[in-house]
Amino acid sequence: MTDVLRRGRASLAFGFFVQGVAFALLVTRIPAIQDRYGVSDALLPVFLAAVPVLAGVGSVLTERLVRRVRPSRLLRWSQPVVLLALLGVGAGDRVVLLAVALAVFGLAVGALDASMNMLGVSLQRAYGRSIMLGFHAAYSLGGILGASLAWAGAHWDLALWVSYLPVVVVLLPAALVGSRWYVDGGGGGRAAEGAGAGRSTGGAGAVGGSGIGFRVLLPLCLVMTFAYIGDSTVSNWSAKYLQDVLGSSEQLATVPYNVYMVTTLLGRAVGDFGVRRFGAVAVVRGGAVVAAVGFAVVAAAPGAWVGMLGFTLLGLGLCVLVPQTFAAAGRLAAERDGAPGASDAAVARLNVFNYVGFLIGSPLVGALGDAWSYRGAMLVPMVLVLVTVVYARSFGDPPDRYGGGHERPRTADVGRGSNGL
Repeated sequence: MTDVLRRGRASLAFGFFVQGVAFALLVTRIPAIQDRYGVSDALLPVFLAAVPVLAGVGSVLTERLVRRVRPSRLLRWSQPVVLLALLGVGAGDRVVLLAVALAVFGLAVGALDASMNMLGVSLQRAYGRSIMLGFHAAYSLGGILGASLAWAGAHWDLALWVSYLPVVVVLLPAALVGSRWYVDGGGGGRAAEGAGAGRSTGGAGAVGGSGIGFRVLLPLCLVMTFAYIGDSTVSNWSAKYLQDVLGSSEQLATVPYNVYMVTTLLGRAVGDFGVRRFGAVAVVRGGAVVAAVGFAVVAAAPGAWVGMLGFTLLGLGLCVLVPQTFAAAGRLAAERDGAPGASDAAVARLNVFNYVGFLIGSPLVGALGDAWSYRGAMLVPMVLVLVTVVYARSFGDPPDRYGGGHERPRTADVGRGSNGL
């Protein structure tokens, strides 16, 4: 069973990596996509907002599908759809084709994000120690690679489909092969093959069909939203802030996001050790405080290099919040309900607030920057992320300090790999 878990962990980490590559290739080539299809500046925000909205729909649908279908199966088939939709974005030549490709991408991303975090939470419980941050570190590594490939494509003035095709040709079959070793943990989605009826996953007042009430999950939903407001602030405004407010060169203005991604990767690479040593509550509180200090440094920075320091702190602070929020939701659902699928339903519902934060963050900072000042706008996500310090007790330190439940599950309860192992 140890070999099964190790293979499951490695294959799931690769799934996170592939998703990081695909998402970075999409968002970093938005100007090229706009030019290819002739999308106006007025219409572009509609296309950009549609992706997270449809991803939220995909996450909600996944919450219902896992009552009958194992999360590993949803992940196995949603990942190729994401990659093919990415290729469709690059290969089309009419706005209607772009709309269809982005709609498919959004729905599939919602299912993909939800299902891979379900597997990550259940694997963490099976391992009996914190490993969730490692999965998200693989996502960050994929994002860095995807952004680098996008830069190369832009530098050499390659057509979008030329940039995307080699990536899809390599990663799609690799992801399908790796999916053979996905492991569904004891938490859910293990519907019997060919069964005609779904599983009962809770009663009235439940969240997403699990027995855990919404007010129990609400603090985690807020933490997820605030974390992604902070993340989208860096993603969408760091370059403009450095150039327009701090007076950097155009070339230097491209650096903060890369620094943020690298420090996010480093923080997540060592974050699991911190959770094992100090507990989830301490790590989440520490991350929130570091992120708040980062926003304060950015807001008060006298020049570009001090601003860069602030964005570095943001990467180190924000990187721990999302993985630990997923882990805490799975743990709370398993502790309070115990029914098959309770953890999966909680993770899927929580995942919706990922997209809520993404949708709110960029317009919020932009509106405040235009109406007030961009320095002042940076204080708003600072205050929101500090709220996480108050809600950190919801992450609860279990006795063995790994952030995922009361006792280590028996290997007999871990479930089977998606290929029957």
